[in-house]
Amino acid sequence: MQNLIAGTMAVLAALLVISGGTIMVLRALNQNDSSITEVTAETAPASSTGSNRLMRVAKGMPPAERLIGWGIVLFVVAAVAAGAISFNLGANAGTS
Repeated sequence: MQNLIAGTMAVLAALLVISGGTIMVLRALNQNDSSITEVTAETAPASSTGSNRLMRVAKGMPPAERLIGWGIVLFVVAAVAAGAISFNLGANAGTS
């Protein structure tokens, strides 16, 4: 079951990356076409904490790059689910 979930996530991640790349290529080929519009998010100025800056960058990314970014995140999650990446958390209490 673990491999099935990881495989499904990897396929979905590949579809996200391929679709983002396709959008970028089509936009480059149809640069003079006015039917393709760029979607940008309006953001209000906020304080300059790390999370706010990260959110502004994420909201300012074009949709194609967001698809590729989410595809990469999904690849990493699929690798964790498959066991290719593991985390070992532990604590030792020593007595001397």
